[in-house]
Amino acid sequence: MKKEKFTTKKLVMSALFAAIACIATIIIKIPSPIGGYINLGDGIILLCGWFLSPAYCFLAAGIGSALADLFSGYIIYAPITFFVKGIMALIAHFVFNKLKTKPLITKIISAISAEFFMILGYFIFEGIIYGFVPSLTNIPANAVQGIAGITLAIILVDKIKVITEKYN
Repeated sequence: MKKEKFTTKKLVMSALFAAIACIATIIIKIPSPIGGYINLGDGIILLCGWFLSPAYCFLAAGIGSALADLFSGYIIYAPITFFVKGIMALIAHFVFNKLKTKPLITKIISAISAEFFMILGYFIFEGIIYGFVPSLTNIPANAVQGIAGITLAIILVDKIKVITEKYN
């Protein structure tokens, strides 16, 4: 595997995406039935996957989202959030880069794949913590969050692409 070259630009972009993911997660929080909350952070997680390389997208998504949990008092969720959101960004990244179809279809398929992992990851975590039957009640809330995230990412991706190309 090729070692990725570290650059200040990659670090700054990753830190910016982490900060935006944290803010997007915190700004609108709708409590879900058992413990978690619905938020807009998933849209930024998908953008991390589409714009950053694997290591950077994992860390930006994971750190930004976990910090939002810590700042919001959902401390028990922070470690699993770091893992789930980081893997979500990786899934979005790899699916997006492997598919050879129309750009919008590629984005939608990669986003759905990542959101499916998010729903499954939190279902398993909450199943262990609260029981698997009660954790079923959060699947619809996580699905709504996923749909909102996909919508936000699709709306923002071209606007962010223009900005990032301007500074290349």
